[in-house]
Amino acid sequence: MSTENLPQSPEQPPRKPRVAVVFGGRSSEHGISVVTAGAVLKAIDRTKYDVLPIGITQDGRWALTADEPDRMAITERRTPNVDELAESHEGGVVLPVDPANREVVYSEPGSVPKALGEVDVVFPVLHGPYGEDGTLQGLLELSGVPYVGSGVLASAVGQDKEYMKRVFTSFGLNVGPYVVIRPREWEQDESAARRKIVDFAGEHGWPLFVKPARAGSSIGITKVDDLSGLDEAIAEAQRHDPKILVEAALRGREIECGVLEFEDGPRASVPAEIPPPDAHAYYDFEAKYIDSTPGLVPAPLTPEETAEVQRLAVDAFDAASCEGLVRADFFLTEDGEFVINEINTMPGFTPISMYPQMWQATGIGYPELVDRLIQAALRRSTGLR
Repeated sequence: MSTENLPQSPEQPPRKPRVAVVFGGRSSEHGISVVTAGAVLKAIDRTKYDVLPIGITQDGRWALTADEPDRMAITERRTPNVDELAESHEGGVVLPVDPANREVVYSEPGSVPKALGEVDVVFPVLHGPYGEDGTLQGLLELSGVPYVGSGVLASAVGQDKEYMKRVFTSFGLNVGPYVVIRPREWEQDESAARRKIVDFAGEHGWPLFVKPARAGSSIGITKVDDLSGLDEAIAEAQRHDPKILVEAALRGREIECGVLEFEDGPRASVPAEIPPPDAHAYYDFEAKYIDSTPGLVPAPLTPEETAEVQRLAVDAFDAASCEGLVRADFFLTEDGEFVINEINTMPGFTPISMYPQMWQATGIGYPELVDRLIQAALRRSTGLR
């Protein structure tokens, strides 16, 4: 029997790629991650992608959240949290651990688990430990789900300021003087550990910056002007990380530069300068996110200085084997030398953050920036590459 004259079923339109925006997390940067997620959710082109927002609470539960970016903003100097956005305080989202199955499942106690559909790419906008440090990236590698940003190694290196500096030094990048106090040193002999810092101050002078070794967003950092403030600064850093980093103050200008992965490799944005904030001792958390201290974009540098910091930013990206995006932070010292302070493999990504501002000034607006990052992730496979 001929089927020539039978009605033909119309072809199904191709499914749009599904992007899971994962945010929140267990670190002290939870609130900023939620703010970043709100900006990313607003910017994703819904005609091009389906979107699944997944929040991780501060106690580590993966929650299905409302797709309501306007609720993810800083209000009255307070950052939002995932618990306020979760559709249930008991249900949990589970990612697959089988690379052949990308189906995300949601379950609540006493209910039949519900399939939420396949995920094609994850946009992890978590900051700090348990998200930006390679832990989530490892889970996604096991699941076989592509994701935005750097892989396990680069994420771990980018989170740990000690090993970041060691990697940079091995690749010939200039870093400032620093000393590390590990948890075991502090536990075994507090006096010796404190003396190590005091001796460092004797060699490099005050002030010092005492930091958690594996935190970001300037959380837990104290500028210490003399010995009297040292113990309090150590205690504050250890509240966020048992391993602390102590850096000598570098006199110079703070310069930042964004790096973005294109089809032909990484490229650098125009740089920005962070002027000393009037109401703060340095560019701390409140100056960045609460008071929104404006940066100078582009930075008032000579063409030669701009080209040099762009080259160094890409060198830092390559040195740590980064992918997707990086913000590289430098000091331009009084003798004209660029010293790299750190990289951030998932920088603050709110519209007022420096990374998107630098790319805006380079000619790539926020929605296009988000799209390029998703496309770069979709081009990559998981596993060894």
